[in-house]
Amino acid sequence: MTSASVDSSAPAIAVPVQSKSARRRANPWLALIAVSFGLLMVQLDGSVVAIANPAIGKGLGASTSELQWVTNSYLLALAASMILGGKLGDRFGRRFYYLVGVGGFVVTSAAISMVGSIEGVIAFRALQGLCGGILMPNTLGILRAVFPQKKFALAVGIWGMVSAVSTSLGPIVGGLLVEHVNWESVFYLNAPIGVVALLFSMAVLPESKNATGHHRFDILGVIVLAAGLVALVFGIVKGETWGWTSAGTLGSIALGLMLLVVFGWYETRLEHPLLPMRLFRNRSLTTGAVMTLLNFFVMLGGIFFIMLYLQNVRGYTPVEAGISTLPMSIASLFASPIGSQLTARFGPRVTIPLGLVLSAAAMFGMLTWTVDSSYATMWPPFIAMGLGVGIVLPATAAAIIGNAPVKDGGVASGLQSTMLQMGGALGTSVLVTVIASKVGSSLSGELTSAGVPASWAHGLEKAEDAVSMGIAPVSSGMPTQIKAAVIEGSGQAFVNGLHSAVTVTGILCLIGAAAAIVGIKSRAEEAKDDKEDVVIVAAH
Repeated sequence: MTSASVDSSAPAIAVPVQSKSARRRANPWLALIAVSFGLLMVQLDGSVVAIANPAIGKGLGASTSELQWVTNSYLLALAASMILGGKLGDRFGRRFYYLVGVGGFVVTSAAISMVGSIEGVIAFRALQGLCGGILMPNTLGILRAVFPQKKFALAVGIWGMVSAVSTSLGPIVGGLLVEHVNWESVFYLNAPIGVVALLFSMAVLPESKNATGHHRFDILGVIVLAAGLVALVFGIVKGETWGWTSAGTLGSIALGLMLLVVFGWYETRLEHPLLPMRLFRNRSLTTGAVMTLLNFFVMLGGIFFIMLYLQNVRGYTPVEAGISTLPMSIASLFASPIGSQLTARFGPRVTIPLGLVLSAAAMFGMLTWTVDSSYATMWPPFIAMGLGVGIVLPATAAAIIGNAPVKDGGVASGLQSTMLQMGGALGTSVLVTVIASKVGSSLSGELTSAGVPASWAHGLEKAEDAVSMGIAPVSSGMPTQIKAAVIEGSGQAFVNGLHSAVTVTGILCLIGAAAAIVGIKSRAEEAKDDKEDVVIVAAH
């Protein structure tokens, strides 16, 4: 038997060993945790500021219109920069621009706390919105790049859970800080969250971008899109104040729409556009964008009038109001992962209508509320609303970002984020108008029914704006009996307005559910399209 000799001098095959750092950056779940910190900071900030606004006004001697601009300057900058933020990330690096957004958000938050004037607060809120617009779309753009398609829906579900829960917890956190510390602490809160987000993200996030070669960046597209979005959102947020049929409101909205049409036409003529119009050829993506707007119309509009009802009609403190809505937060906590799993299994065509029907049930459930409703009538609609919004959020993200090419992940995420902000602006502005309209038509009758003399009741009609916010127009000089009657009648007028708002919202949810069934492709249609794409590629 012959023995074979082994040549020990032959070189061994080198097996690459990943460093710990490389393994960290290859872990998509660590990336999800990292972007969740930034998302938590932005979403929490948006809802805690609503609680802090009265204290800001008192501390800085701000007028009502100046306080509106504390919110509106942020909202306008955020809406105008979302798609740009996603495009910058897609082209130059999603990790880099996410970190830029987080760092800028922390710095501007600290500046807001220290500036000491309402003009400074408004200016730094606009810069904060710009940073949020750079940060937000790159959270989903990063997830689209690092997660495989099969697990992307689950990742978006957890992303949606963080978004919904942080928004719902804002009133509790904001109430505690404003009551027991000061309004500045609401903005200082972003510092520790942001520092953790920066350090953790630098350690675990991989860089991802598109290798598109050298081409000019679409500067003109950025300007036209930003101007169009600012004009449109400005008209929406001022519609309630100026009147929806006023020349200022209609002119601003018309200008915004015209600029967006010009933007769309211009983008079709470019080889490398800011927002590729080809994305909208996919009807599931387009429908998902509209459903995103509707979902946040329900969420932010609903939270707005719920907080007015709890604090101004029922007399809850901000902390009590926040704690009362915990069932909504808890429901959202479970709903987003459930929604992502349902979407992964059945598709957004099933999941979005399911969530919208739940939201409609929540709205119609609020029709039972009165000026002295027990909490037993409140928590079921809170749970239904949390489930509905939480289920729809990952489903719409899957419809938009899942139907966009990976190279356009940041832009698609920017589109989704823009629709979120527009939905929130529409929800608060339109529903306040609905409530005010009903209050105006019923206030005098409700006051007289409650026992207010007719002459007094007609005089109090001028206080319609206050009653539309749930505030009874009482004064120290009123007799005790009339004061009680004014409180009762004003509360009932506000509840009438609330019933009108929830009816409108519930009907919109049902219309949206039907539109989603028609507009979003079924799994069978998606499979057929995929096969056709494969055949086309093979033919070429």
